[in-house]
Amino acid sequence: HMGRMLGAFDGSDELDRPDLNKCPDCLCFFAGDNCPLCGKVCPEEMRAGNRKPPKKEKKRRQSSGRVTFVEWYHSWWFIILTMIFIPIVGIILLATSPHKKSSKITFIIIACVYLLITTIGIGTIIGWVINLFNPPVNTRLSREEYVAKCESVDAEDFWRDPEAYKDKFLKITVTVSGITDDADGYYSGEDYTKYYICRIEGLGKEILVRSCIQSGQSNFATGDKVTFYGEGDGTVTIYDSDYNSFTAPCLNAAYAELQKEN
Repeated sequence: HMGRMLGAFDGSDELDRPDLNKCPDCLCFFAGDNCPLCGKVCPEEMRAGNRKPPKKEKKRRQSSGRVTFVEWYHSWWFIILTMIFIPIVGIILLATSPHKKSSKITFIIIACVYLLITTIGIGTIIGWVINLFNPPVNTRLSREEYVAKCESVDAEDFWRDPEAYKDKFLKITVTVSGITDDADGYYSGEDYTKYYICRIEGLGKEILVRSCIQSGQSNFATGDKVTFYGEGDGTVTIYDSDYNSFTAPCLNAAYAELQKEN
């Protein structure tokens, strides 16, 4: 009562004879106690009635063989081109197309990222990421600790050699001569896109103070004399209302105090 020839079975074979014993080595079926091929006594767990039924493998779904015609506006080449030039339209076309769901999700995510980059700008996004992990001012210190670390520096000395004061904690008193929100680099967040162009009394020169105020609003007006507590940031480029640019030393201000006249 042998089944198939030796070697005819493999791990994916689902054939079974529950009424016969089975040799664990030869994988053949027989009615006696010994395998007719190798002579091995059939172990109890392989005997008829004791043996576990083989696991059935899931059969792969086969294609019906039918050719599915896709409208030209749902073809991949058109969707990709549309996503490059009109991302929103490309997303709509892909969402309504007959393509696989996994492919749709992948390409929609890519399109959304592309749309974000083209709308906001890669530089802005990079700035957000950098500022998220490396803010321009130390946010771990309390106001008292921060102010105590700041060294009092003459504004003229800061203007003449801004690189010497880069990343140092500084206390500088200047007069606000203008306000702008158009300078390179900024700290994303509430009230963190304001820049004060500050005049140095007696020198006729200006420095830029980037508002990174940690507590309270930095609503200073032109003509205000302000003491800023912050960290040196080298030089940055400033643009005026006519889009003319000039560079100036920059201080990232974490705290500020308005100097009121007596």
